[in-house]
Amino acid sequence: MIDHVNFFKKVTDSIVTVVLYVLLLVLIAGMLRLLLDLRFVSIDSLEGGFNKIVTNVLTLFIVIEFLKTFADYSKHERIKLTDITDVTILIAMREVAVGLYSKSIAYEMLFAFSALLLVLGVIRVLAVRYSPEKV
Repeated sequence: MIDHVNFFKKVTDSIVTVVLYVLLLVLIAGMLRLLLDLRFVSIDSLEGGFNKIVTNVLTLFIVIEFLKTFADYSKHERIKLTDITDVTILIAMREVAVGLYSKSIAYEMLFAFSALLLVLGVIRVLAVRYSPEKV
């Protein structure tokens, strides 16, 4: 007889391991792209090159947070609300920063991202304050 719980755990662990390796490869590729984009600072205009560097660095931070979240999941077999809010906050902040640097973000989107960041910040504070680990 097949132990379904054990089977699903093994499949889930295998999938998480594959995702971790994929994220590691993406992190390495992102770092190589960042190094290659350094040439745009000297060749392209300083503003255009700086915009590419900022975008790539912020994207790498998001990949690092995803990598930490999946590594934490593989260790503890649960995803913390703080990890998810951290990743979402980083994604929203990246979009705001990229929009501000490229001067292409509308004020409506800026207000929407500000509201989103406020809500996510409140959720993050409440998740830390009322953490089940503290109880």
